Parts: sequence; C-alpha cells; structure tokens
Amino acid sequence: MESFAVIRADDPAKLNTALSDLQRHGGLTFTSSPKELRPDSADRILMNVMKVPLKKQCKAAAIVALSDDPGVAIDVLGRIHPPAHVIIVSSRHDIYAKINECLQGLPEIKDYMAPVIQKRA
Repeated sequence: MESFAVIRADDPAKLNTALSDLQRHGGLTFTSSPKELRPDSADRILMNVMKVPLKKQCKAAAIVALSDDPGVAIDVLGRIHPPAHVIIVSSRHDIYAKINECLQGLPEIKDYMAPVIQKRA
C-alpha cells in the first residue's frame, strides 16, 4: 500500500462520482473497497496534512487505499478534477500510521459500485 486517498464531498452522490472518477478517468488502483469515513475525521485529516485551517466542513467522506505512487496519484488529481476534495496521504505524513491502523475497522461504503473499465486494445 503506497498511499491513501481521503475524499471529502458535499453529498454522497459527489463522493461516489469522485471515487469512480479516480478509477475510470485517473486509472488509479484501489487495493480494497472504499471505506466510509466520518466527515469530521476527514476534516481533521485535511488540517493535519495541509497544515491550514478548515474553510468548509464536508458532509460525506470516504477513504481508500491506493497501490499507486503518491506522486502519480497527485498528478492524476490535477488532470481529472473530481467533484470532491481529494487528499493524498503518503507515508511521509505523520497521520499515515494512524490511518493505516484504523482502516480495517471502518465499514465499506454501502452504495458504491466500482466502474466497469474497458481495456483499450
């Protein structure tokens, strides 16, 4: 597991769209199913990683482990512009170990369906 993507959204529909966009348009590889994250936890992760005060609280949040290199994942975000705020957390962040410990105890997102991705010939 190289990194985590923490997704903060205004509503569950935007959350699911952002998760699908990461796979479909960004080509990122999830190592497990996306997990439900409490919005306040996602907000705290943002403040910890970005070292800035929170401007707006989210209403829906998720976290997913990525097998992709953190730098690649960040580049993908700049290219695809998902409809939610996505934070990439790597092992260089202080909170990485705590997230890694807690990830297994989080419930999977109930309504998320992974996109069907057509392989190009």
